Amino acid sequence: MSHEDEWSCLGTRGGHIEVVPWRPEWPVLFEEEAERIRAACGDALVAVEHIGSTSVHGLASKPILDIMPGLVRTEKGHRTIEPVCGLGYEYCGEHGIPGRFFFDRKVHGASVVHVHMFEFGSPEWRRHVVFRDVLRRDPAVAEEYQRLKLDLAVRYRNDRKAYTDAKTDFINSVVTKALA
Repeated sequence: MSHEDEWSCLGTRGGHIEVVPWRPEWPVLFEEEAERIRAACGDALVAVEHIGSTSVHGLASKPILDIMPGLVRTEKGHRTIEPVCGLGYEYCGEHGIPGRFFFDRKVHGASVVHVHMFEFGSPEWRRHVVFRDVLRRDPAVAEEYQRLKLDLAVRYRNDRKAYTDAKTDFINSVVTKALA
């Protein structure tokens, strides 16, 4: 299988929301991509985490990998832009979240990876890791989240922002409860 063929299990085109069954290729692709990002960014990073629904075994997901590199310090993020873009990513600024360095990778015109780079241990970093960890260890919460996403994917098929916004209360509730 060619490297480009590996990405055929991922990707969305035209901004449509689709939620698909979990695929066993996703953690493998994450590991490969995380290693490329680590190598490109060097000592600017402390860690690289697989976040989002593709990181939760068995959970239906939008077919886009979410990768979260942790910066030593936010200021180091600017030094990662050129190396990450050299891996085939487009830099999109903070993309609505202060302190984030956001990158999008497309293969054959379809988004296949989103990189959400934050300072390691920052509130946004912790929020993403806590939510992922709750979904991994609590099947009831994961099932509730999956039902919500499937419903929202139908309701907001052509409105990515509305889809994302409609998940926020659920996510915040889970994170708040986990941190209490």
